[in-house]
Amino acid sequence: MKWFFSFMLLCLFPLGSLAQYTETINSNRPGASFGAFSVGTNVIQLEGGIGFGNDTHDLRQTDTDLTFFDYSIRYGLFLEELEVILEGRFLSANQSTIVGNLENQSRATNFETNTFGVKYLIYDPYKNRQDEGPNLTSYFADKKLKWRDLVPAVSVYAGANLLFGENSFMFEDEPSVSPKLAISTQNNFDRTVVVINLIADKFTTDFPSYSGIFTVTHALTSRFSVFGEYQAIISDIYSDDIMRTGGAYLFSKDFQLDVFGLINFKDTPQRWLFGLGLSYRFDQFHKDRPLESSN
Repeated sequence: MKWFFSFMLLCLFPLGSLAQYTETINSNRPGASFGAFSVGTNVIQLEGGIGFGNDTHDLRQTDTDLTFFDYSIRYGLFLEELEVILEGRFLSANQSTIVGNLENQSRATNFETNTFGVKYLIYDPYKNRQDEGPNLTSYFADKKLKWRDLVPAVSVYAGANLLFGENSFMFEDEPSVSPKLAISTQNNFDRTVVVINLIADKFTTDFPSYSGIFTVTHALTSRFSVFGEYQAIISDIYSDDIMRTGGAYLFSKDFQLDVFGLINFKDTPQRWLFGLGLSYRFDQFHKDRPLESSN
């Protein structure tokens, strides 16, 4: 089993308090990683986006236009640390292939991914710090980086990929159900958040996929954030190094809009994507009083 882990992913979500339920929405969009913390007990959160892009494969002489819809439904179940997630992508691919002097056209439309999973926070280093309060004797002592800040929150994820029937985006003999496991770590440094994901996907099949994501998020203001992202993927079917960048704007404590772009670093295929998305939270049934925002 071969792992490749690479740095510089910026996963975007507004910066709030260091608890499961935050004063403002905690979205995983528009990056590819997910944070260690859940949305909060009895909170329903919808995240989705649309976009378009292109794949150009020099060796296969193909040019593919892509249109996609991403979705995610997150629900805080029973405990503040526990979250269930249903997420996926519906993809339409229009491909042109050059064979000699002829150009062949083909189209595939289906779900590229559908995954149902559970995430649980197993360690929260911030839990016992919220009662300490600020250092009133020294502003700089209160703001400076401490060794304990390097200890991250840690969550584990277990899920199942669900794809049924004939599907052009599945490899040959791929089972309809396959496993996905991940570990997420998160550090909160004032207005900057660092998230790391290590992911093993379809590892019981003939073509497993392993990826690493490193995330750094910075809030420019209480409403506007920017991000950049690097993701590494290793698989016998598709390996790549991917960069994403973009930003998000918080319209209200429960509503966020985002935009992102993607490029990669090879020509088999050469890829770019552009997308727009939103995240909305329904928190009427969450009973705990939210903590004050750190921003």
